[in-house]
Amino acid sequence: MTPPNTAEPAVQVADLSVDLGGRLVLRGVDLQIRRGEVVAVLGTNGSGKSTLIRTIVGLLPAARGEVNLFGTPVRRFRQWNRIGYVPQRITAAGGVPATVAEVVSSGLLSKRRLFRPLKTAERAAVDEALEIVDMAGQRKDGVAELSGGQQQRVLIARALVSDPELLILDEPTAGVDLASQGIFAGAIRERVARGTTVVMVSHDLGPMDALIDRSIVLRRGRIVYDGAPHASQTHAHVHPHGSIQDEPGWLS
Repeated sequence: MTPPNTAEPAVQVADLSVDLGGRLVLRGVDLQIRRGEVVAVLGTNGSGKSTLIRTIVGLLPAARGEVNLFGTPVRRFRQWNRIGYVPQRITAAGGVPATVAEVVSSGLLSKRRLFRPLKTAERAAVDEALEIVDMAGQRKDGVAELSGGQQQRVLIARALVSDPELLILDEPTAGVDLASQGIFAGAIRERVARGTTVVMVSHDLGPMDALIDRSIVLRRGRIVYDGAPHASQTHAHVHPHGSIQDEPGWLS
């Protein structure tokens, strides 16, 4: 377990409600994540997991309440090099021709000006991130030509390249092959050993299970469990095709 840390929390959510399309997807959520914790966010499809994660990183606005990152309201937070974010499964290429190394180096843009050549230390950071996810041999390959699992590894390397203090991962292993899941778990284990805070949404923790300090379970936009990871399974009833049938229109 991670030792107690008296510093400002990595993430603090207070009375958070989020409205999407006229529906409250999150309702009165309070959450604090200490530095160095590894937290799993669980729940069935439609429970509000991804909405919570996207609001924490400032991609969705709050209808009520506030999110703080390292003590700063997210709307005023500017130190994005301290945050590594891996969204739900998307193509790493984003429709734009790019090599593996180019996509990973884009994770350094918060530290450098666009189009400025990489410095020696930045090139070394890209190389290290690619080594961690076992993609160093594909650095010059086009991302669009990679398998889904390899593309996800590239996105994880992009999140790691700035040496973030907080990693936020939204279903990072969904649909990813077992080999990539194992490599991903190894990469996160290495970051946890350095003291990185990790928040991960997942239906199936798999190899990550042993690293989890704490589980949060969401149901219908509210936190219904916050505590020891294994006890959470009796609250979550999480499975890949879970859904909330009685509240149509709820978004994950």
